[in-house]
Amino acid sequence: QVLLVESGGGLVEPGGSLRLSCAASGSWFRLYTMAWYRQAPGKQRELVASITVGGSTDYRDSAKGRFTISRDSAKNTVYLQMTSLKPEDTAVYICNSGNNRWGQGTQVTVSS
Repeated sequence: QVLLVESGGGLVEPGGSLRLSCAASGSWFRLYTMAWYRQAPGKQRELVASITVGGSTDYRDSAKGRFTISRDSAKNTVYLQMTSLKPEDTAVYICNSGNNRWGQGTQVTVSS
C-alpha cells in the first residue's frame, strides 16, 4: 500500500519554477508535521522544508526566499512551490510525514 505519492517533478531551466505535490492516503495526514527532503546523486538526503499541523514552516537556508511549503487538509496534500531554481536544486524530492512515512520520490532536474 502506497501512503504518500509525489508528483510534479520534471526538467526545468535555471530560474524556472515547479510545484511538487504529495498526496496522502487517509486522514492521518491531518495529525502530523509534513516535510520535503531531497537527495542528489552521490549525496546524503537533506531536509528542504517542513510544515506543522498549525502551519508553521521551516526551510533550509538555501531554500529560504525561493521555496514555499503548504498543505491542504481537505485534499490530504502537501505542496512545495519552487521558484528561481538552480542547478544545485537537482535531486529526487521525497515527501515525509512526522510518523516516519516516506513517498517514492519525484525527480527534479534543473539544467545548466
